[in-house]
Amino acid sequence: QVQLVESGGGLVQAGGSLRLSCAASGNIFNINTMGWYRQAPGKQRDLVATITSGGSRNYADSVKGRFTISRDNAKNTLYLQMNSLKPEDTAVYYCNAYRGWIPYWGQGTQVTVSS
Repeated sequence: QVQLVESGGGLVQAGGSLRLSCAASGNIFNINTMGWYRQAPGKQRDLVATITSGGSRNYADSVKGRFTISRDNAKNTLYLQMNSLKPEDTAVYYCNAYRGWIPYWGQGTQVTVSS
């Protein structure tokens, strides 16, 4: 089992910044791709950004140039730096990790951007 715990969400004004963190614990050997997803009320869960163990990054078009995903393998922690936040970024943000072909999810952290 892999446990993922997100932190860093909150309320911010449009144009502001937040940094999300996701701490991984448990059987973390062989974790490959990690990522952030988000789900707004009444909508499906969408990919925000992913990063492989080798550092290859992928972003949703809606966040390119504003969000940066990174990971500290020594600390088993995933980050998401979010700048120039917009009201449409409001959602619950979930951390995701793949151990082999098995996905694991965190409990989510709320991000609310006011206009």
